[in-house]
Amino acid sequence: MKRILIGIVGAIMSLTLLGAATALWGMKELETFANRPLMLEQARELELNRGTNARALGKELVEQGLLEGSWHYDWYLRLNPAMAGIRQGLYEITPGDTVKSLLEKLISGKVKDFAITLVEGQTLREWQAKLETAPRLNWDADVFHKVLKANGDDSGLPEGKFFPDTYSYPANQDVETLLTQSYLKMQQELAAAWQVRAPDLPLASAYELLILASIIEKETGKAEERPLIAAVFINRLRKGMRLQTDPTVIYGMGTRFNGNITRKDLREDTPFNTYRIQGLPPTPIAAPGREALMAAAQPAQSDYLYFVSRNDGSHVFSRTLAEHNRAVNQFQRKQK
Repeated sequence: MKRILIGIVGAIMSLTLLGAATALWGMKELETFANRPLMLEQARELELNRGTNARALGKELVEQGLLEGSWHYDWYLRLNPAMAGIRQGLYEITPGDTVKSLLEKLISGKVKDFAITLVEGQTLREWQAKLETAPRLNWDADVFHKVLKANGDDSGLPEGKFFPDTYSYPANQDVETLLTQSYLKMQQELAAAWQVRAPDLPLASAYELLILASIIEKETGKAEERPLIAAVFINRLRKGMRLQTDPTVIYGMGTRFNGNITRKDLREDTPFNTYRIQGLPPTPIAAPGREALMAAAQPAQSDYLYFVSRNDGSHVFSRTLAEHNRAVNQFQRKQK
């Protein structure tokens, strides 16, 4: 009887040890599975719709060839129930991602971000062409005016009031959200520039500073010249001289501009033809960046009244019309 009891106890111990060994093997198998890279050679998108659960995700990964079908995935979720709390959204899977790292990404809600750069010196028409074709961004044809109205601006004049920068957004975001950021940022930057403006500038408001900054932005080929270009325009405004700047003429021509300005264009009466009007045009002609705003607020101390392009992005600055005409003869007329 004693021998039988000893045998039974031995058998139980052997089964217990076998079970422990099997459990340990299973845990190692699941750990190896969870940390094995998905079958992926290049980055791709993974979109989780509302209601998609972690088990359904496993089937989808198998169907897409990212994961081999086996018992491991379901058992990994059973033993790690916290990994089942995935969130909807558009995600990016990259080579090297594992089941564990992917689930952690989906739990954290770290959705794929997109980015778009709204370039300084461009018009809203140019921005619109870019925004309309931006991936995963919901476009609204009247969005610029909607943003203005939503922020208490009833002017109906959106040009120049949005700050050029790089903006990130998640998939399927409304463009109004993005442009609201841009609008508020411009309000902040413009207010900061207006606050530190030089004394006795011939500008009646922050909006006039914005208009001038947009012209400076369009005239600048080299960043270091912005304060000097600003000084020329400020000096001309003080003396009651016309600004006579080509970018305003081009803006006034709209889609008629084909790359050249004719004498007829310079004689045309438009609100933006600064060869014909006194002072500033009625609105900005592009989106100025921070440096152009600060140049308009703090122009260089200079008595220059003219500048002409050297055709390399830089300019020759002159104090008198005679000096200016010599520079024009040297750098412009001889080029034609």
